[in-house]
Amino acid sequence: MRAANKRNAETDEKGRRRDAAARARRLAKKNADAMPAAPKIDGPRQVRVVDADMVEPAPRGGVLEVLQQPYVLKLIVQRQLANMYAASMLGLLWSYIQPAMRFGIYYLVMGFILKLHEGYPYFAIHLFVGIVCVHYFSETWGGGTRSIWQNRALVQKLRVPREVFPVSAMVVAAYHTIPQVLVLVICCLIAGWHLTWSAVAAGVLGTLILATFSMAMALFFSAINVFARDFQNIVTTVLQFMHFLVPMMYPFGRVYDAHETHPWLYEIYMANPVTQAVLMLQRFFWWGLVDDSHKAGVVLKTRGGGTEFPPDMFERGLITLAVCALLLYLAQRYFSRVEGKFAERL
Repeated sequence: MRAANKRNAETDEKGRRRDAAARARRLAKKNADAMPAAPKIDGPRQVRVVDADMVEPAPRGGVLEVLQQPYVLKLIVQRQLANMYAASMLGLLWSYIQPAMRFGIYYLVMGFILKLHEGYPYFAIHLFVGIVCVHYFSETWGGGTRSIWQNRALVQKLRVPREVFPVSAMVVAAYHTIPQVLVLVICCLIAGWHLTWSAVAAGVLGTLILATFSMAMALFFSAINVFARDFQNIVTTVLQFMHFLVPMMYPFGRVYDAHETHPWLYEIYMANPVTQAVLMLQRFFWWGLVDDSHKAGVVLKTRGGGTEFPPDMFERGLITLAVCALLLYLAQRYFSRVEGKFAERL
C-alpha cells in the first residue's frame, strides 16, 4: 500500500514538472514573437581610446576664476550669512550693534574723558571713518583666515576654486560695511559736506589699498591656518589692537610730531596699509566738513603739529597700493602651491 502511494506521488510530481516546462516554453515563444531580436551587426569592433591629459579635480584659476563664477560665489556668501544668523533674533543688526557700541565708548572715553576732541572739528566723523575702515579690515582678515577650515566639508567635496571661500569672507564684510558707509555719507551731507577732486582721488586710492591688502591677508592666512590653526588666534589677538594703530581716536598731528625725533617709529607706523587707508578716507569724508579757518590751522595747529595728513600722502599711497598688489600676487602663488594638500590636512 505504501509503495503504491509513493509511486503515485512520483507520477504527480513528474506531471507538474512537465506542465511547468510546457508553460515556460509557450511564454518564451510569446515573448519572442512580441519583441523580435535585433539583427546581428557585422563589421570591425571599435575600441574607444581617451587621449587626454589628466587634470586635477579642483580648478586652479585663482581669484580671477572666482570672479568669473559669480553664481558660485553668491551661493557660498548666502550659505555663510545663513549660518551666521541661524537661530538669531536680531540677525543682521548684530553687525551694527557692536560697531555702534564701540563708537559710543571711544567717543565718550577719548572725547569727554581724555578731552581729545577739544578744538577738533567733527571729531565724531573723524572717529567713525576709522571705525568703519577697521571693521571692514578686521572682518575680512578674521573671516578669511577661518574660511577654509569652516568650510572643510565643501572643500573636500565640491569642484570649485578654493579661493572662493576667503573671497566670500570679503564679500560678507562688504555686506556688513556698506550700510555703515551709507550712514556716514548721510551724516556728512547733513553737516554740509563738499568734495574736491583731490578728496575723491584720496577716497578711491584709500579704498583700493584697503580692499587689496585685506584680500591678500585673508588669502594667505586662510591657507596657512589649514596647517596650523593657531594662526586664527594670532589674527584675533592682533585685531584687538588695530583700533589703536590707526589715527582715529587721536589726531594724526600727534604722530607727525614724532617724525623728527623718532623717525623709525614714524616710518613703521606709516608702513601699515590700514593706517594710510584710514587717512585717505578721512581726507575724503572728514576733511570736506572742516571750514577754511580750521584748515588754515587756527584750531588744528593747537592739537598737533600743524598738519592732519602726511605731506607725502599720495606718493606713499601709490607705493603702498603697488606693494599691496604684490602681496596679493604672492599670497595667490602660495595659496595655489599648497591647496593640493588641503583635503588631507582637513
